Amino acid sequence: MERLQKVIAHAGIASRRKAEELIVKGKVKVNGQVVKELGTKVSGNDRIEVEGVQIESEEKVYYLFYKPRAVISAASDDKGRQVVTDFFPHISQRIYPIGRLDYDTSGLLLLTNDGEFANAIMHPRYEIPKTYVARLKGLPSREAIKKLEHGIMLEDGKTAPAKVKVTSFDKKMNKAIVEITIHEGRNRQVRRMFEAIGHPVSKLKREKLAFLTLHGLNAGEARELSPHEVKLLRTLSETGSIK
Repeated sequence: MERLQKVIAHAGIASRRKAEELIVKGKVKVNGQVVKELGTKVSGNDRIEVEGVQIESEEKVYYLFYKPRAVISAASDDKGRQVVTDFFPHISQRIYPIGRLDYDTSGLLLLTNDGEFANAIMHPRYEIPKTYVARLKGLPSREAIKKLEHGIMLEDGKTAPAKVKVTSFDKKMNKAIVEITIHEGRNRQVRRMFEAIGHPVSKLKREKLAFLTLHGLNAGEARELSPHEVKLLRTLSETGSIK
């Protein structure tokens, strides 16, 4: 189920704000009935008319995108900054990112126009594992790494246990490369976790989401997910396993 104004916007009829105006003015019908409530939710089986014209559902699309740094994980930005959808000028569907990567974080991001799929992927019940590679300032001790592995207290609560592996370190430059896998999606979580152990992140990249990787892509490039990959992600979001 999705909000009516969102469905109208995704169909390319109008912007979200304009869709809300049309609803309030009584210009929208759902299954033959005028609807003026902005909180109304509809399903793919509902018949929606805007000013007497029935809207057609967009073909569902699913993309894996290698987000560069200094790009906003959104479909638009009121400050005029570059957003992830700017890299899809050839796509007629109104896609949007599933979740987000910070402005200064690069890596794997999914985009779609399938709200049901997006909600399933982000549902906290079966949080999908996400693997990041972080360049840290300083050389974390084994004790510090254990804190992350067992869960560490942040201002918004204790994190779930993480998988952490130091892949390289440079004593002379006083820096380390660490791989970390988490199952949560709090705001700037990975950066805050490393800050909590006294080793701020100087560079961060998401390299993996569940079984998906960035293999074959350069920053700013994308590929469509295969039907099999979409099916596996649905199964994982519903059951917590793809076995």
